[in-house]
Amino acid sequence: MSTPTVVSNSDGLWVISKPSGWVVHPTNDPSMRDLVTWATESFPEAQGIAPIHRIDRHTSGLVLMSPDPTLRADAGAWFAHDEVQKEYRALVYGPTPATGRLDKPLKDARRGKPLAAVTEFQTLETFVSCSYLSVRPLTGRKHQIRRHLHGIDHAIVGENRYRPRKFLRVPGFPGRLWLHALTLELPDGRTFSASLPPKLEDHLALLRRLSEESDP
Repeated sequence: MSTPTVVSNSDGLWVISKPSGWVVHPTNDPSMRDLVTWATESFPEAQGIAPIHRIDRHTSGLVLMSPDPTLRADAGAWFAHDEVQKEYRALVYGPTPATGRLDKPLKDARRGKPLAAVTEFQTLETFVSCSYLSVRPLTGRKHQIRRHLHGIDHAIVGENRYRPRKFLRVPGFPGRLWLHALTLELPDGRTFSASLPPKLEDHLALLRRLSEESDP
């Protein structure tokens, strides 16, 4: 399994690229690897570190963390007020429109009611059975990208929870959820990015090659 990498560590703000399969917080399952334990065991200065926000276990990409509770509270408020600009990359089933805006409330189990949720996407490439998207969630609901894309019949490749209504074979499936948190732009102008994992880059290269070979 891949290990996390530190993208940036400045003034108490840690930016870590999380591999797919890792969780953010420790759990009761000893087989489940988590960022908090990894950071505290790897770096003496990371003692007391905790996440400022989370991404799903099977999603890879950027996570902000800090050992400073005041910094965590301040930065957490940015996320709570949707002030952080986020870009994800996703591979979804089927051909998608050039652009789209998904403005559909999503039920929040904790609050017991639907909450406003907005996701925008741009199609970067289209292949035979799938499309490669740039996705920007403008709000931060649980599983928002996954639920919104499933709701328009373009489930994410590798999705086990929000499965596609119609299965399409995707050549070279990389064996993971095809969703990556690519960039974060903070309200103060700082921007961080995490390149696609090699497994996803290799899969894109395969799809491009197969697409070229199928062209007359």
